[in-house]
Amino acid sequence: MRGGTFAFSGCPCPGDEKSDRARPAASVVKASLTGTRQGSFWLEELEPRTGYPALTGDLRCNLAIVGGGYLGLWSAVLAKQQNPDARVLLLEARTVGWAASGRNGGFCEASLTHGDDNGRSRWPKEIDRLTELGNENLDEIERAVADLGIDCDFERTGSIDLAIEEHQIEWLREETIGENVVFLDESAVRAEVASPTYLAGVWHRGSTALVHPGKLAAELARVATDLGVEIFEHSLVQSVDTARRRPAQGARVVTTGGTVTAQKVALATNVFPSLLKRNKLATVPVYDYVLMTEPLDASQLAAIGWQNRQGLSDLANQFHYYRLSADNRILFGGYDAVYHYGRKVRSGYENRPETFEKLSSHFFTTFPQLAGVRFSHKWAGAIDTSTQFCAFFGQARGGRISYAAGFTGLGVGATHFAAQVMLDQLAGRSTERTELAMVRGRPLSFPPEPLASAGIQATRWALNRADHNRGRRNVLLKGLDAVGLGFDS
Repeated sequence: MRGGTFAFSGCPCPGDEKSDRARPAASVVKASLTGTRQGSFWLEELEPRTGYPALTGDLRCNLAIVGGGYLGLWSAVLAKQQNPDARVLLLEARTVGWAASGRNGGFCEASLTHGDDNGRSRWPKEIDRLTELGNENLDEIERAVADLGIDCDFERTGSIDLAIEEHQIEWLREETIGENVVFLDESAVRAEVASPTYLAGVWHRGSTALVHPGKLAAELARVATDLGVEIFEHSLVQSVDTARRRPAQGARVVTTGGTVTAQKVALATNVFPSLLKRNKLATVPVYDYVLMTEPLDASQLAAIGWQNRQGLSDLANQFHYYRLSADNRILFGGYDAVYHYGRKVRSGYENRPETFEKLSSHFFTTFPQLAGVRFSHKWAGAIDTSTQFCAFFGQARGGRISYAAGFTGLGVGATHFAAQVMLDQLAGRSTERTELAMVRGRPLSFPPEPLASAGIQATRWALNRADHNRGRRNVLLKGLDAVGLGFDS
């Protein structure tokens, strides 16, 4: 949920990865998690939150949007900006921003392709332009935050990729260094953020912003309603029906409380079961876990430096991501990303004590000088993962429906771009965005169970072994690379 890199994980394998060495005392870990609340800090900060009514009865509109996360909210805002006279309805099964949009790490990344390597391997002819479009997309988000008065703690601090193993230093040296991409040797990176685990880093100065995820969702909903969008919460969409309806008659969107007849429909359901059969196997939900500390005091902040407030992540397949909040808490997440058999999204998967204990241990290995700090919150959320590790797009029912999904942890920034794609498609506009091979193509689907679980767990094990073997990829990973299913964060 970082909004950046991603890899499958699960039960740890033995090894000598940095995060497994110099472990803190068990008493430090236990004390840090005493009294920790289960629930997203970002969402708790919004209480009391603005509520929206449930749909009752039947309505007609120009555009119905299914899903109240970032993708749905950006679609609503942009649709009204493009056509103020259109009637736009947004239907959310629970409450706006309650799922991934209110649980992620708040990394708003420029990359649309989950990093240069992933994009270059899949769309080599387009990657340079995709990189430019990603940077333009982040610039557009920054302008929207300013122009629309969106209060979401937006900070364009950039991010540092961290080497915590010797072989990772060479990976960093292979990056293209320039004015906004700076290589940091051991002393330089520790001058930015003081951790005994850091061996080198690359600071990408402009390609990442940090946001308060909950505030961003709530503010996008506010802006949408100010523009005239009608938002309905607790309105689960059960089906989108076009049977025996001509294209000009649109679609019937059936909810638990009423029906919407819409000329066009944008599906923004992401990790949740698709309303289209073609997408039933296109994604899998993978759970990511996060800890949030209490606010650090002045002496604790001085002990770690971090004056430039960059987002941080290491280079392992099972990576950690972390950042400072506006009130100087540290969000620390990642490493374990767990798939549960059957593609289910369940609240019971959100409390995983062994993962929270592991994250706490890794936190104090990273920052031993913060021993005694407690975690105020712990939570988890499901990531909509595709086999190309970034969003895919499509249309259905004669152009009446458009959809995007499979963001694989990259949705904080990429949903803005995806909303533009969907609106272009629904309007019948042929634009640079709609003509991209990334947009026109479709990734391989995951297999059904039990093959999905077996394949994911085997890949997880192989990625873990690579982390503990100087990054060397085994036969399984090389085979996945060859057919376009491999990924290296």
